[in-house]
Amino acid sequence: KAHGKSAGESFLMNGYALNTGHAAQGMPLKVSPAKIACLDFNLQKTKMQLGVQVLVSDPKGLERIHQRESDMTKERIQKLLKAGANVVLTTKGIDGMALKYFAEAGAIAVRRVRKEDMRHVAKATGATLVSTFSDMEGEETFEPSFLGSADEVVEERIADDAVIMIKGTKTSGAVSLVLRGANDYMLDEMDRALHDALSIVKRTLESNTVVAGGGAVESALSVYLEYLATTLGSQEQLAIAEFAESLLIIPKVLAVNAAKDATDLVAKLRAYHHTAQTRADKKHLSNMGLDLSEGKIRNNLEAGVIEPA
Repeated sequence: KAHGKSAGESFLMNGYALNTGHAAQGMPLKVSPAKIACLDFNLQKTKMQLGVQVLVSDPKGLERIHQRESDMTKERIQKLLKAGANVVLTTKGIDGMALKYFAEAGAIAVRRVRKEDMRHVAKATGATLVSTFSDMEGEETFEPSFLGSADEVVEERIADDAVIMIKGTKTSGAVSLVLRGANDYMLDEMDRALHDALSIVKRTLESNTVVAGGGAVESALSVYLEYLATTLGSQEQLAIAEFAESLLIIPKVLAVNAAKDATDLVAKLRAYHHTAQTRADKKHLSNMGLDLSEGKIRNNLEAGVIEPA
């Protein structure tokens, strides 16, 4: 979701977008082909564990310890670069000293990437999320097989934010939708509407069948169940009749929302469905649903108003 422009200027982007920019100025804005390392630890100066006591008699020794601390991080970074990584994503921090090495090698480093983004990227590029450099022997190594690949990784500016795009990923055709809008409320609303729409498409693909919309199914069920209830001679009759009644709430609410006469419309709708179910030659009336712009009943299957079954 990015501020600015109008809703109509939202677009679908081929690739996975990360909502962060690169970590330092000297880094390139684009690398291709990209070899991506996904890390889950700090690339900061390695500090001693808490509770480790070091007694230094010689002040130069202290200097050496500091030097070794920064060298360890440097070695780690060189292992990454040696394995062929030119894009490094980490969920934690990278300090200034470490950024220098990436910039010199012409690699893009991104810090503070969200965990879930990281999982998506790892899945799409075939990378392994690495949480430590230590291998079985206790040495620090980084295997080239941990790297994911993509055609290119670019940084683009959208509104006031930098966005890192990972394009042409290896395994999945990951795409990102970039929503534009005037303010947060608008963007959140669009986000929800879009989520609904995608869920409906998903449902339709899952069930592979569609039915007439606009209250058609609910009315048909209501009529059918009401008839079924009268055939039972027990208390179940009341329960089923109540349920049949409650199904009509959906067409009623639809009509009320469109500022139409709900009582009138729902009565007409039920009459159509009753005819469709009782007369064999009127079967086609079972697709009748509400037309809310006109305030009448129409064949919704023909009108293209459908729902996933």
